[in-house]
Amino acid sequence: MSASIVHIILCILVSCQCAFGTLSPDSKSKSKHKESKYLRGPQDNDVFGLDLISSEPLPKEILMNHEGYYKDTALRHFNGTTLGYVTPWNSHGYDVAKIFAKKFDIISPVWLQIVKQGGAYAVAGTHDIDAGWLTDVRRKGKVQQQPQMRTVKVFPRFIFDHFTDRDIKLLLSEAKERTRLNDMLIKTCKEHGFDGLVLEVWSQLAGRIDEQILYTLVLQMAKELQKQQIRLILVIPPQRKDMPNLFGEKHMDKLYKHVFAFSLMTYDYSSVQRPGANAPLYWVRKAVEHIAPVGCHDMEAKRAKILMGLNMYGNDYTPDGGGPITYGQYLELVRHVKKHLTFDERDIENFFEIKTETGRHIVFYPTLYSINERIKLAKELGTGISIWELGQGLNYFYDLF
Repeated sequence: MSASIVHIILCILVSCQCAFGTLSPDSKSKSKHKESKYLRGPQDNDVFGLDLISSEPLPKEILMNHEGYYKDTALRHFNGTTLGYVTPWNSHGYDVAKIFAKKFDIISPVWLQIVKQGGAYAVAGTHDIDAGWLTDVRRKGKVQQQPQMRTVKVFPRFIFDHFTDRDIKLLLSEAKERTRLNDMLIKTCKEHGFDGLVLEVWSQLAGRIDEQILYTLVLQMAKELQKQQIRLILVIPPQRKDMPNLFGEKHMDKLYKHVFAFSLMTYDYSSVQRPGANAPLYWVRKAVEHIAPVGCHDMEAKRAKILMGLNMYGNDYTPDGGGPITYGQYLELVRHVKKHLTFDERDIENFFEIKTETGRHIVFYPTLYSINERIKLAKELGTGISIWELGQGLNYFYDLF
């Protein structure tokens, strides 16, 4: 189905005057399947061997197979750097990180915020740090890699929280303030045994301040962390049509030799205000090539540091607007579909339209096929992958990585 037709359908749905609610979590499909039909836990065959990767999958095949996964969770099909985000509000992500630990190079728990306490810098969110879980993830993530053993690294994400304009101005204008901030981050990483950190600041400040000052903030932090063998990953926004160029080739040129990696947020292309695919494949490609174009200086090194964003969540669009959904809500909705899921040939995503007792829905959510095509793209472009977030998708998705 073409993107234009999809757009027309979505516009009709969103403009519909009838008010319907989204499907409630405790709504159940009337049809019952025998338990023996469902795959759960470790299996002798992966999704490739079971021939489950289809551009137009049947919902019943999704429902029967999604909880299974290949028993050899150390087997990797993607060898680029793979980062998985974990959030405290999604407990299933903690289990996914342990089960598939060997498939990840970096786990990034979304626990911590940089705050001001009086005149000092401090870290909030430390109550969410789960030392026992970190130990389990590292133990399960050990892989023999000649000449030594390697294990998954932990880079918690940090975000600036409740900073006033005055706080930001002081941080950006005073080198000693940045040193105090960096000292606090180093102390936190060493105290908890973190290997590095993921910093989300570029999207917050780019376009609001002189980019030379923003360079200074990131470069000073990267260099001071590196002296302590702590690595920095910078979260960066993708280029969007009709939007300012917040991060492009010139920014990459300045930073790539000092920053360990760049987490590129290639998702949330669509929204309730502009319904459609979450991350059209052509747009993901353009986002990477915008930062490291074909034939640019040191292209391979730059692209290897780009962690192409891959969403594990979807969107349910309803006459009231709708919003993001994760696996539980998706499974309740897809039970109502009796035919193959629709495939959008332009965006390379699957969706379906249904009307239930609770109203009308158009649902976009990843499938084995859509994820596999994005992994293929990462291989072609020579990038890594960052997954937002572990626990939002279906277990058998991880057979692909």
